[in-house]
Amino acid sequence: MRILITAGPTREYLDQVRFLSNASSGKMGYALAQAALAAGHTVVLVSGPTALAPPPGCNFHAVETTDEMYETCLTLVSKCDGVIGTAAVCDYRPRERFSGKIAKTGKPLFVELVETPDILAELGRRKADGLPWIVGFALEADNARENARRKLAAKHCDAIVLNHPQAIGSDANRVELIDQSGAPVATWEAEKTEIARNIIAWIDANLGPCRLGAP
Repeated sequence: MRILITAGPTREYLDQVRFLSNASSGKMGYALAQAALAAGHTVVLVSGPTALAPPPGCNFHAVETTDEMYETCLTLVSKCDGVIGTAAVCDYRPRERFSGKIAKTGKPLFVELVETPDILAELGRRKADGLPWIVGFALEADNARENARRKLAAKHCDAIVLNHPQAIGSDANRVELIDQSGAPVATWEAEKTEIARNIIAWIDANLGPCRLGAP
């Protein structure tokens, strides 16, 4: 299969030097890319800024902002057999980007934020156009499983991987994989590389071409 994987954070600039972002390391997405390659798949990796080297053999696309990731994914997805959305994108950006560098004035600075495009939801809508499957990630702090189920349905995913804020920047993780029934079908607590192999194996067994009835 040809799998599109999103990874890492995105950045939304306030001025020429300052930006909004998060502490995502990209480790989970890159581990999934490596695991998919090792399983014999073709990988298209779309990544925000990280300190990681792209796995050799993947088709790598570096992006910075949420809009850039959105446009890149929409361009690439039509040639892919499935999507794994691990990127921790910024949900908001400043309505206006200040030119130059904002200087201190001794007064409060008020910034209006607006929502960024919902990449996972838009890719989920592509299933109506023939995208075979999509697996999302949900990082939740409160009402975790309930929020993950809501995201699973709202974004038209075939499965969602629930993890928690402690995963950010860590080499290990504890995740639940929830399928369309809304029930957890697997729980893994291990190094992210091992979790990635388990997720790819589950996708092969449950969402791959044979499972979906493709030739």
